[in-house]
Amino acid sequence: MGATAEPDDTSRQSPDSAIPERVQRILEFEHQRWRHAGAKEEAIRTQFGLSAARYYQLLNAALDDPGSLVFDPMLVMRLQRMRDARTQARSARRVGDQSATDHS
Repeated sequence: MGATAEPDDTSRQSPDSAIPERVQRILEFEHQRWRHAGAKEEAIRTQFGLSAARYYQLLNAALDDPGSLVFDPMLVMRLQRMRDARTQARSARRVGDQSATDHS
């Protein structure tokens, strides 16, 4: 078996939380603000040893975990709203693209 690029610390949980330590770290990381493009992606690589794509996969899974909502409800609800808005915007663009090609 090959080694993975990321440590599997999903089984470690802090005693006071129902979510893994890595999920807690990801949620705490999301409180930060970034001043320029690329800074967050670089911090993700440095702090988590993950690609940005993998980090966002883990973040999205965390947003769907009820334990995350208990851990930091304001942050999780804000990030869920932002994710839902992006999903709706993508859907609207697809519908717009399809209607433009249907009239040709």
